[in-house]
Amino acid sequence: MLLRTFWNTARCFAALSSIVALAAPAYSQQRPAPQRQDQRPNILLVIMDDVGFDVTTDMYPGLIDGLEKQYGPSGLKNPKADAIKGRPASTPNLDQLARKGMVFSNAWAEPFCSPTRAAILTGLYAVKANVLTYADPLSQHYTSFVQTLKNDGGYSTAIFGKWHLAGLPANKYSGMKPKEAGFDLFKGNMHAALNTYWDYDYMIQDETTPPSEWRVEKPPVKSIPGIAPTNYSEVVKAADTLEWITARKKENPNKPWFAWLAFNLSHATTSSKPSQMPVPNKDTLDAKTLDEMASCGGKFGSMDTGNCNGEVVMRADTNSLDTLLGKLLEQVDKMDPNTYVIVLGDNGTPMYGRPNLDFIDNMYITKKGRGKGTAYESGARVPLAIRGPRIPAGTRSDEYVHVADLFSTILSIAGFKAPDKVPTGDGAGTQSLDGISLAPILFNNAKTVRDPSRGFILTESVDLMNKGKKQVGARNATYKVVCTEKADIQGCELYNLVSDPLEEYPLPKPASCSDYQSWKTTAAEWSFCRLQEAVAKESFLATKK
Repeated sequence: MLLRTFWNTARCFAALSSIVALAAPAYSQQRPAPQRQDQRPNILLVIMDDVGFDVTTDMYPGLIDGLEKQYGPSGLKNPKADAIKGRPASTPNLDQLARKGMVFSNAWAEPFCSPTRAAILTGLYAVKANVLTYADPLSQHYTSFVQTLKNDGGYSTAIFGKWHLAGLPANKYSGMKPKEAGFDLFKGNMHAALNTYWDYDYMIQDETTPPSEWRVEKPPVKSIPGIAPTNYSEVVKAADTLEWITARKKENPNKPWFAWLAFNLSHATTSSKPSQMPVPNKDTLDAKTLDEMASCGGKFGSMDTGNCNGEVVMRADTNSLDTLLGKLLEQVDKMDPNTYVIVLGDNGTPMYGRPNLDFIDNMYITKKGRGKGTAYESGARVPLAIRGPRIPAGTRSDEYVHVADLFSTILSIAGFKAPDKVPTGDGAGTQSLDGISLAPILFNNAKTVRDPSRGFILTESVDLMNKGKKQVGARNATYKVVCTEKADIQGCELYNLVSDPLEEYPLPKPASCSDYQSWKTTAAEWSFCRLQEAVAKESFLATKK
């Protein structure tokens, strides 16, 4: 026990020392001092599937009340402002995680699952990663931050759950597989979605499989403390993660580990009989959610949703995820309370326009034509929370950030500086990294890492479920453009996300941007031209290179 305490203390002290070196002024990143393998911290990355910002607003106390005031009778007087205060999921464990660390209130993902995962892994926006739809495979030529952790940092690495970066079965998963990305172990699925949550392919890459190959096994029956044995996929993911972490601690308590846990919840299934959404196992739901689900006849531990509407099922699925995450973190904290934990959503909440598959029931006023797959806030804005040593508890950053920033941020936490240039998808050249480390915000009270006016982030979508509709969002600290099908003045809308964060009131656009560089950077028209230019030059809607 004394030896374990000594090592935990030494590792924590070393991690703090490294982070002090990482803390840098706004818009800059400093190279951290080299670390020994036994000094590097453990890191757990958790991705929630199709869980948008609106489902998890309890992580952000006061946010909904503020929006009600902003759009209500004393503010913008929007006649539909009553829609703002809906019903988020019950997420007590996510809420506790947020209280223990820092939440980001303006975090963007890409509008679909695969592009977001590619952005995290490569530090690139969708156009540079060449993953624009949920069907696109990620090329093996790209650099993965996991490779750096493993090869240069001595990390044990594993991923559990949804991968969705190798493409789809139709292309025989031709893209990057987990072991090719630097993971020692993969247990989960490479599909976009499960057949059902109790009937699915359990795919494995381990020491017996080449990096480009995998095997498929029958879904195992597993449990975690407080949860009964089951083959319910989300329990299996949590149990696999816990088993692996426990084994790493026993094998070598001083060797750092990185785990990527990708839940399938709350994503619809490929099977539609009797529904496309699961009713989770009863022991993964809290009392509030159990009562709501029971009242509409959902059959626990099945795909039979009874008379429950989509909003109720979305809340139940997200609560199930929250319960399992809480059980996992409870055990991880017993083994190493200094583990860094990063939790985020991969895109906005779906609004599929089909019976019981419309899920937004909170925060947003306009719902039709928005949500997952679109570049509007309801499609791109996601919850993001990070906790760990020296991250101030109960803090919130309003900086505009992107999931691509996690590439550099995770490397920073591990004691590395992210590269300025990374390979292109064909391996023939290099390109600049899009992600920026959030370490200055996390550890040094920096307010921003991007220029509030001239900086920008992108979210890009080719919606295969909507006739291939093309849409790009670009924003700076205050303003945002949404460009549909074309990146010119006529094809783009302008919003002020400070005065109108729900995008209800498009602003007037300038007649021309030919001389905008001579305008004041504080003007809305200047930001429109700056962001429209970014879309026209940097996104997949680029009119010229």
